[in-house]
Amino acid sequence: MTDPRPVLVVTSLHDPTADVVIGELHGRGVTVVRLDSGDFPATLSVEAEITEHGLGGRLLTPSRTADLANVRSMYYRRPTGFAFPHLDEQDSRFAVTQARYGLGGVLASLPGCLYVNHPHRIGDAEFKPAGLATAVDAGFLVPPTLITSSPDAAREFIKARGPVIYKPLWNPVHRVDGVSSAIRVAEATADDIDDDVAGTAHLFQERVPKVADVRVTVIGRHAFCVRIDSGLLDWRTDYSRITYTPVEAPPGIRPAIHHYMNRFRLVFGAFDFAVGEDGRWWFLECNPSGQWHWLEDETGLPMCAALADLLERTS
Repeated sequence: MTDPRPVLVVTSLHDPTADVVIGELHGRGVTVVRLDSGDFPATLSVEAEITEHGLGGRLLTPSRTADLANVRSMYYRRPTGFAFPHLDEQDSRFAVTQARYGLGGVLASLPGCLYVNHPHRIGDAEFKPAGLATAVDAGFLVPPTLITSSPDAAREFIKARGPVIYKPLWNPVHRVDGVSSAIRVAEATADDIDDDVAGTAHLFQERVPKVADVRVTVIGRHAFCVRIDSGLLDWRTDYSRITYTPVEAPPGIRPAIHHYMNRFRLVFGAFDFAVGEDGRWWFLECNPSGQWHWLEDETGLPMCAALADLLERTS
């Protein structure tokens, strides 16, 4: 018998990865309700009740209705933020907070729902200091890292640990001449450090002398490992130079991954490693909402099927 419980897919309108997953679920006859929390309240509404029976009610989009008490799973990707441009600044701030704690609170509290991943767990795992400290505790090799607002501390770290790279702790939308761009990972020298470092927090990390990178995409009980050869400090800067090879993880990596995932209560994660000259894997980061589908196109690894299995709750 077909399970009538829907899968919620919470993401922005333009999300090709979500499109692929939804197509796979539709092919299996699974009911899917897609929504963007940023559409609230214009084209998305919520009617949630909390009674002696728990949380119930419904979510309504222009084409779908979801029974909140019977959501099978939620694929939480990259929804847009709440916005109320028709209101003045103070009223907009109030409306945004009510939407976040109201609709956001409902989406985070669905009974019996499998979250991939839970939005609060995503938030926890996106803090780089927490991720690096947890990686050490899990048993990964982690490059020595400094987080500071002190120019003197940054210079001393670079002189002691060089070569050193700079990474943003978070990558917000950054516009140059009106064009969106990302702040890139780059090597930093002591001469690069000036008093502007005192203006906010920065992350400096000892550069691993690497021969390649590895992306490990964890989907439930599956870990898909892909070696990435590019010759670049940051392979994301030029995809045309990359070759991809499925590989097996060295001993110790999978147990450390499970420790890390359990610590943050994640069921999906995109881990990035640098492969040192001696073949050891160095942990760089884990993105709880990372991209993955292009790797399936490049390697044929069945990632979409694994994710659909997870959301369908057959695995």
